[in-house]
Amino acid sequence: MQFDLQITDTLSKARAGKIFTDHGIIETPIFMPVGTAATVKGVHQNELQHDIKAQIILGNTYHLSIRPGMDVMQQAGGLHKFMNWHKPILTDSGGYQVYSLAGTRKIKEEGVKFQSHIDGATLFFTPEHAIDIQRQIGADIVMAFDECTPYPCEHKAAKRSMELTHRWLQRCVNHFNAHKPIYGHNQTLFPIVQGSTYADLRKQSAEFVSGINAHGNAIGGLSVGEPAANMYEITDCVTDILPKSKPRYLMGVGTPVNILECIGLGIDMFDCVMPTRNARNGMLFTSEGIINIRNEKWKNDFSAIDNNANSVVDTCYSKAYLRHLVISKEILGAQIATLHNLAFYLDLVKQARQHILNGSFVKWKNEMIPKLSRRL
Repeated sequence: MQFDLQITDTLSKARAGKIFTDHGIIETPIFMPVGTAATVKGVHQNELQHDIKAQIILGNTYHLSIRPGMDVMQQAGGLHKFMNWHKPILTDSGGYQVYSLAGTRKIKEEGVKFQSHIDGATLFFTPEHAIDIQRQIGADIVMAFDECTPYPCEHKAAKRSMELTHRWLQRCVNHFNAHKPIYGHNQTLFPIVQGSTYADLRKQSAEFVSGINAHGNAIGGLSVGEPAANMYEITDCVTDILPKSKPRYLMGVGTPVNILECIGLGIDMFDCVMPTRNARNGMLFTSEGIINIRNEKWKNDFSAIDNNANSVVDTCYSKAYLRHLVISKEILGAQIATLHNLAFYLDLVKQARQHILNGSFVKWKNEMIPKLSRRL
């Protein structure tokens, strides 16, 4: 993988660049739709590519290892062929699932024992196992196995967790370097900075991760309940330390406002389930604010879902029609809402990129944030 940093904004740390992978070029800053189980819920791959114009999507190591399983994955020739998606893919290592399944897990130096959410079967993930699975999935960018701390978290516990993540990272690097890709295309390993909301721990972790000299780096353990101000403070601290010549991925973030603020703090890559999950519940993100399409006020509104958007979804369907589908619990309602939200997120980062390139990012961001924050 190669990263070409094209420009850094003069009034912020916002950057525009290009990531080159064997499955295509990713223009940053970029939002990555989440396709946990080999699908972005409710969206055809053709729509992802041509209507939404996604450049990269996510898969999940934990979920894919359970279903369909790695025997099926390898027989298919990897995730790209299995799901008929021929652009880049990034895989989460399963560390976040260890966090979310806290009630059934037991963390040891060797790895983590926990129970499958499908059938309760006992599973044991190690750093090496997480790398093996991601080799079998065949993602272009694979993540190191880490422990994600909850919020709030005491300093002592956060430090212990961070140090364990660092030891696991070294094992991931060693195992990754000892084995070659399976499907003939290159794969890249990203380490993850941890340390909860403690600046001293984040600084220590960012320095450790920088010393690995990977092709890109990630920041984990944020957007887990902490105030947005803490998220921005830690992100700002970490991006001051991580190499400027490598892409920076902020995991699991977030709202449109979070994304614009963190682009301004030097982040290049984002993912979040919010646009897809919220869409299925009738929440739409638009250029003028947030819409709950279930509200009575939209019943007779025959204007476009977002009057300022020009995506296929927004030019074809009205608020009134989408509300009817959602209230009627028609599957098409969830599909249209999902397509709209993803198109909005991807257009937002595309606009951010253009404003970075032409030197107007901060002015544009400051104009957008009040609009994106309000409820319509």
